[in-house]
Amino acid sequence: MKARDLDPRLSALGDLDISRIDNLSGDCQPGSLFVAVPGTMSDGTAYIPDAIAHGAVAVVATAPSDLVPTVVVSASEIRELLSQISARMVGNPENQLRIVSVTGTNGKTSVTHFVRDLALALGESATAMGTLSHVRTTPAPPELFRSLREILDREGAGTIVAMEVSSHALDQGRTDGVIAEVAVFTNLSHDHLDYHLSMDSYFAAKALLFTPEHSRRGVVVDSTWGQRLLAQSRVPTMSVSTADFTSLHVGWSEISGWWRGYEFTAPVGGEVNVLNLAAAMAAVSELTNAPDRDIAEAASRLAAVPGRYQVIHRRPDIVVDYAHTPDGLQQILRDAHTMTTGRILVVFGCGGDRDREKRPVMGDIAFHSADIRIITTDNSRSEDPADIARDIIGSHDSEHFHVELDRRQAIAYALSMATSDDVVIIAGKGHESTQTIGTTVSTFSDVDTVRELLESPC
Repeated sequence: MKARDLDPRLSALGDLDISRIDNLSGDCQPGSLFVAVPGTMSDGTAYIPDAIAHGAVAVVATAPSDLVPTVVVSASEIRELLSQISARMVGNPENQLRIVSVTGTNGKTSVTHFVRDLALALGESATAMGTLSHVRTTPAPPELFRSLREILDREGAGTIVAMEVSSHALDQGRTDGVIAEVAVFTNLSHDHLDYHLSMDSYFAAKALLFTPEHSRRGVVVDSTWGQRLLAQSRVPTMSVSTADFTSLHVGWSEISGWWRGYEFTAPVGGEVNVLNLAAAMAAVSELTNAPDRDIAEAASRLAAVPGRYQVIHRRPDIVVDYAHTPDGLQQILRDAHTMTTGRILVVFGCGGDRDREKRPVMGDIAFHSADIRIITTDNSRSEDPADIARDIIGSHDSEHFHVELDRRQAIAYALSMATSDDVVIIAGKGHESTQTIGTTVSTFSDVDTVRELLESPC
């Protein structure tokens, strides 16, 4: 495509042929237009030489460059321009898809997958995007719109795309130009305060999704933050809660009961998934206008989400979950109390180079909610794992925690301590298949590790 046809602000590049848009220099290919976005850790202009080396033929930046044809725009508009031209480059696929955007501290992955599975069971074309399909929960605009283009080409117009939308993505304008048919808010709890600085700022980022620029209507899970969002939403919005169900039965791997007067059985477990299921069923109802009876029946076709309340073994119950926030850890430990007559063992840690404030909070939750607390490494990155462990223990006596920084050995210790009536919660990594310590990224899966240890204890 000619540069001038992408956006009037690129008219200075004239008839220069652009083959793709990139904001990461390493992604550039011959014909790329590199958009050098100022970041929180570094400025994209520093990567212009690398972008050129990878084939970039022009640059959009906040400062001039004499290395290649450059369009200079203000820092306040460069992200918006990136979204606009990324979408335009691939033919604005978002306009031919039915998008459900899901935001919230926890539950995004589960809700998007439930929406997808319900829609498929109803005969719709549907897919999900987010943590399990991309490196980032919500990709940067070039990758986001290329992914939407691929979905459109593969699945066809009218396909339902259930998409996770993070607070970072909303704050940084990554989804600008995408107007969801339905927006969903799951919850808000302590996380990412290293970026947002306050809960009010964190909430404000999430609330952007419930504006006409980002969605047409909304579904909000009832809570204090949910009620606040319901009051200020700028699009028609409904609230869902556990009251949407009657005669509920909740186990580790099944939820059953009645929804809107129709019986259902869903092959997913945990109290937290009751609200995730309520949100997904309401979103699908809003989007498809399918009869409530059909949606209730479709719940039986749900698939368990990898690394979310994933039961690996029974007696003892061994559950792998992505819980990496205080609320997420509290939720699954609360469920454990209602579903076991034995002890609760928890293996967990906190990520390095991330929100430090939540570490002692999670330690306190484990202290009060688990019988055996095993602290281990969870992507320590540049930090010393021992320092993170000390932060987690906080003001508690260290004798109340077992610290084993080798995650495999920590899991092995938990399994060796568990009896048939106990439950072992392995929290924090869920579906992840790698462990980052320092600059080394190693293959590691909680699920695979548990299965290996059960087969060959060591």
